[in-house]
Amino acid sequence: MHNHSDGKIQKLISLCKRRGIIFQSSEIYGGAAAAYDYGPLGVEIKNIIKKLWWKEMVYDNDNIVGLDSAILMHPKVWEASGHVENFEDILVECKECHRRFKKDDLKEGKCPECGGVLTEPKKFNPMFETNLGPVRDSASKVYLRPETAQGIYVNFNTVQKSMRRKIPFGIAQIGKAFRNEITPGNFIFRTVEFEQAEQQFFIKPEEDEKWFEYWKEKRMNWHLSLGIKKENLRFKKHEKLAHYAKAGADIEYNFPMRWDEIEGIHNRGDWDLSRHSKFSGNDLSYFNDETKQKFLPFIIETSMGIDRTMLAVLLDAFEEMETRSGKDDTKHEMETVLRLHPKIAPVKAAVFPLVKNKPEIVKKAREIYENLKKYWFVQYDETGAIGRRYRRQDEIGTPFCVTVDFDTLENETVTVRHRDTMEQERIKIAEIEEFLRGKLA
Repeated sequence: MHNHSDGKIQKLISLCKRRGIIFQSSEIYGGAAAAYDYGPLGVEIKNIIKKLWWKEMVYDNDNIVGLDSAILMHPKVWEASGHVENFEDILVECKECHRRFKKDDLKEGKCPECGGVLTEPKKFNPMFETNLGPVRDSASKVYLRPETAQGIYVNFNTVQKSMRRKIPFGIAQIGKAFRNEITPGNFIFRTVEFEQAEQQFFIKPEEDEKWFEYWKEKRMNWHLSLGIKKENLRFKKHEKLAHYAKAGADIEYNFPMRWDEIEGIHNRGDWDLSRHSKFSGNDLSYFNDETKQKFLPFIIETSMGIDRTMLAVLLDAFEEMETRSGKDDTKHEMETVLRLHPKIAPVKAAVFPLVKNKPEIVKKAREIYENLKKYWFVQYDETGAIGRRYRRQDEIGTPFCVTVDFDTLENETVTVRHRDTMEQERIKIAEIEEFLRGKLA
C-alpha cells in the first residue's frame, strides 16, 4: 500500500530498482508484501550506516561493548518482557475481502478497501510464531524476536562479569527484528522484517535524567553527521508512554507522508531487569564493590531503525534537476542526483578513460582504478559518452569522477569532477589518493 499523493517516494522506489539499491522481495513471484531486498549498492549504504553506528557506539566509547544475540529465544523471555500480554493490536476484519485493519485507524465502520461489513474487534499479537523441533504444540512454540533489546537484558550479568564492567556501561547490538505488521507501507518505512541498532545503557537509578538528556543530544548529533538536513529532524516527547518506559523521546524525520520516528530514546527504569529477575529466578542486580551496595540498574535505551534511517538519508539526498550537461540548450531533460554525504556514498569515486580507442589512455585509467580499489569501493566505466557516464554516477551519489584524457599522457594529471558543484580540477595522479582521503574523512 503506497501513498500515491507522495511522488517523491515513488520516484525514489523506481531509482532504487533501476540502480541496484533496493528491490521488492521475491519480485518474480509477484513480490512478498512489506519485505525488501537490498541490492549491490543498497547493501553498501546499509553496511556503511551500520559501521558508522558501531564506531560511534562501541569503538568511540570506553564503556560500551558489543553483542550479537540469537533471534530465537526462550519463549518465557517474551512473557517477562510484556510482549505476550501488552504487545497487542485491536483488529477488525472485513467479512468480504478478509483484510484486517487496526481499529484505531478506521474513520467509519466500513471496510476502506471494498466497503464491506467489518467483524467485531479482536486482539491480535504482531509477534511471528513458529515451532522448535518436530512436534507442533504449545510446548514447542517460539517467537521471532520483535526487537533486539531483550537479548541484551538477559545477557546483562554475563556481559558485565566477563568484560569486568563497572556501571555506567552500555551494550550495543545490531540485528533483525520481525513484526507481523497489519498496515505496512511507504517503501522501507514499515516492513515485517527490519533491522535495528539498539544500545542499552545501564546506570545508577538516581542518574537517569542526566543520562537521558545526554543520549538524546548524542543521538541527534549522530543523525546530523550523516548529512541529514537539520530542518528535517526534530525531537518529539512521548505523551503516552509504553508499558516499560518512565520517559521517552523520538527523533523524528520529516518524511514526505508525515513527520515520523527514526529513533527512540527511552528511560526504561528497572522494568526489564526486575521482570527478567522475577521470571527467570536469577537475580540480575549489580553489586558495587566499592560501596558494597546491590541494586537493579536503570536503563537508558537508544533504539534506531536502520532501514528507516537509510530511507531518511536517501530522501534527503534525492534531488531532481534539469539536465546539467550537453551543449544544446533546447533539450530539457530531468536528471536525478543523490547528494549523499561522501562517507555514506556507496561508490567513493569512478574512473573513466575519456576515449576507449586509445590504449595508453585506457591503460592509465585501469592503473588508477586498480590502485584506488585497494582502499575504497570504486567503479571503472568506459562505455558511452562522458556526460552519460557522469550522470550514471550522479544517480548513485558518487562524489568524485576521475577522467584520464590526452593531457594525462603529457603531464600525469587527471580531471576530478565534483558531484555537487560540477567543478572540475586538474590534479596529479600521485595526489589522487591523498585528495580522496581528505574529502572522505
